[in-house]
Amino acid sequence: MSMRYLSSLAVCIPKISGVWVSILQMICLDEKWRRTGPEELSGHNGHPLAPLHSRVNGWSLPLHSFQVVTLGLFAYLAIVGFGIYIPLLPHGWKHAAYAVIGLLFIYHLINHLVAVTIDPADQNVLAKKNYNKPMPIFDRSTCKHVIQNQRCYLCEVEVGPKVKHCSACNKCIADFDHHCNWLNNCVGSKNYWFFFSAVASAVLGLFLRILVVLYVFIQYFVDPGQLRTAPQFESVGGNDTWLVFLPLAPAETTAVAIMSVAALTLLLGFISFLLLGHLLLFHLYLLGKKLSTYEYMTRHRPGSSTVAQETKVVGTLDGSSRMEPLQVRSRRCLLSS
Repeated sequence: MSMRYLSSLAVCIPKISGVWVSILQMICLDEKWRRTGPEELSGHNGHPLAPLHSRVNGWSLPLHSFQVVTLGLFAYLAIVGFGIYIPLLPHGWKHAAYAVIGLLFIYHLINHLVAVTIDPADQNVLAKKNYNKPMPIFDRSTCKHVIQNQRCYLCEVEVGPKVKHCSACNKCIADFDHHCNWLNNCVGSKNYWFFFSAVASAVLGLFLRILVVLYVFIQYFVDPGQLRTAPQFESVGGNDTWLVFLPLAPAETTAVAIMSVAALTLLLGFISFLLLGHLLLFHLYLLGKKLSTYEYMTRHRPGSSTVAQETKVVGTLDGSSRMEPLQVRSRRCLLSS
């Protein structure tokens, strides 16, 4: 049975990890996951419709399915890590694992929650934003861009050069980086470092948890007695009975159950480590190049050089001579809701 577990993991992990790395590239690098124009949803009159209200932060309903998966996986790894596998470590390692992984757990949780909770909108948007007021509807067939000459005609404010109007949040984001479905929130200058810290701590925490579970998994087949050093095992009748949720709420289980959960945890942990590790390396690369995700995408988009040249030309034109016709043309883009 042990060799079957190991051979199954050896065959499945490379295949699954390759698939999930491709999915990560699609989610993090594909343009459609970072749209900066309003959502193109068909209305009864054939016009594209934007979301009715702007979203406040990552807790605004509806929650994204990726966000629910993230929170569920986080809870699962916390329960099995602190409740099953760390208590099975030898005495000295056990306390070190509780301290190090516990601190990483708290640090990651704080940064994750802050990144979700912060409203990343531009300061000018926050100064006049009424989230209970419906947003105008944007007609992309008439006008191509929401922001022209650094003025957003949906938010009706002047914005900075790196501000973008996010389609999912339906508001202008300060120094827009990307919209993260895993946080269900935009990532901009106000919450970027919380996002980055959450990713970095998650990668390190996953690596340590994988080591702990892998040690327990291998040690069970080498010398299971090394995993039964907790005092509570002295009252257990036989070696076939194992305890979980030590030391506060010991519950009896079987070795098969512990090893099965270990195999599942290793699989989920390894896939998550690949995904988040790839994301961390990507953002380290962006930091080294002093680029945002959005800037990286526009540079690598087909025809990006032409777009950049056009944007540069429009940006250098005098505002007084261009603002009037832009306003007139953009007013026709805003349909009454």
